[in-house]
Amino acid sequence: MKIISLQKENQELINQAAQLLVDAFREHWSEAWQTFEDGLQEIQDIMEEDHILRVAVDDKNNLLGIIGGLSQYDGNVWELHPLAIQPNIQKQGIGKMLVEDFENQVRERGGITILLGSDDEDNMTSLSNVDLYENLFEKITNIKNIKCHPYEFYQKMGYTIIGVIPDANGIGKPDILMAKQVNRPAGFVNKTK
Repeated sequence: MKIISLQKENQELINQAAQLLVDAFREHWSEAWQTFEDGLQEIQDIMEEDHILRVAVDDKNNLLGIIGGLSQYDGNVWELHPLAIQPNIQKQGIGKMLVEDFENQVRERGGITILLGSDDEDNMTSLSNVDLYENLFEKITNIKNIKCHPYEFYQKMGYTIIGVIPDANGIGKPDILMAKQVNRPAGFVNKTK
C-alpha cells in the first residue's frame, strides 16, 4: 500500500474515490453522497487549491481509502473532510495511516490544528435525540457510543471532542466537533502546567 496525492489527470482514481464516498457513507449517514455524481462533485471540490486530497492505493492502483482537508484561518487550522475506507477492508489500519499522513501534510504546510465534524444522524451516540442545550458539557463528558460511531476512532488518534453543534442535521442530530494540535509553534508555553 502507498499513499499519494490524487491528481486531476488520474480520472480512474477520481472515479473510484467518488464511488467510495457513496459506498462508505451509505449505511450510517443517510444525508451523505447519494449518487456517483454527488461523490464526483465532492472529489472535484476537494481537489481545488488550499485543499489536501490523499489516497491509499494497493500495488495494482486500486483505491483503498481517501482523506481530504481544507485550509482555514489563514492555514492555521485544517478541516479533515472526508475520510473514507472501502467498506470491505475497514478496521485494518488504513484509516489510521491516512490520518497520520494527513497530519504530516498539515504540519508541512505550517498548520497547527486539525478540526473535524463527525455527524450523528442515526442515533449512534448518546448525544442524539437529547436536549443538548441543557447540561451540554456533562453530556459530552459522558458520551456513549451506541452504534460504532467513529468519534472513538478519532479519540484513539489523539483527537478531543471540543463541542457539538446541536441539531446540525435536523432536530436531535448533532455534529460532534473534534480537534487535535499537530504542530506546536516555537515558544508556545502551556500556562496550565
